Amino acid sequence: MFKYTDQLGVTLSFKERPKRIISIVPSQSELLSDLGLREELVGITKFCVHPSEMFEAVQHVGGTKKLNLEIIRKLKPDLIIGNKEENDKGQIELLRKEFNVWMSDIYNFEDACAMMKSIGDIFNKKAAADLIVKNLILSLTNIKNLFKNNRIAYFIWNKPYMVAADATFINHVLSHLGFENAFSCLTRYPEVSDELLKQINPGVCLLSSEPFPFKEKHICEIQRKLPDAKILIVDGEVFSWYGTRLLHLEKYLKSIPLKH
Repeated sequence: MFKYTDQLGVTLSFKERPKRIISIVPSQSELLSDLGLREELVGITKFCVHPSEMFEAVQHVGGTKKLNLEIIRKLKPDLIIGNKEENDKGQIELLRKEFNVWMSDIYNFEDACAMMKSIGDIFNKKAAADLIVKNLILSLTNIKNLFKNNRIAYFIWNKPYMVAADATFINHVLSHLGFENAFSCLTRYPEVSDELLKQINPGVCLLSSEPFPFKEKHICEIQRKLPDAKILIVDGEVFSWYGTRLLHLEKYLKSIPLKH
């Protein structure tokens, strides 16, 4: 008998290790693939785009917030792997009545590393997970406080503008990099009016490529409101995916046109 406790404190019991996995979080799907569990994955979401071979070959079960429960039932998973923030609570509660559901809850790098090690333990991939975590910790050490003296706003949505504020994984990443989040006085993902944006007046604006796909025209729109700000479109995956995508962060950051 195997017993594992998820990051919400729920303990799951298995007679044998799970062999049919559904992952409903993109960053965790990529992690499972990188751990060598591609064959065990029977379902992923339409947003689980990395690696592309997995995205093309594995059955899609809807979006992270709108899962197709009938498809999930037909796939008969031994284990579903989700996340508190990214998945709908009501759907998770329904799935828990029928299946084992292991949930992560990620606010910082420590949580992310713990999630990776836990998933490694569940699937007997401890050595592979430990190596990923070791390499990640080294990489994160290399980029600690890479960007100092940059007061920024990190945009995740347009019309209305929404930013990543305190108590988010993105804010933890920004803080680790030395950025000062101009909206750290607020929590989670607040809407921001033009008036508040002008009042806060961040020196740098990072426009994330996801979940809203910011384009060059949005740079022009925000520049008119903040004429002195430096505005960049950035790869949202490296700032918000808390699996092996974090290993891309160091190389990516050293390529963006900000002083470091």
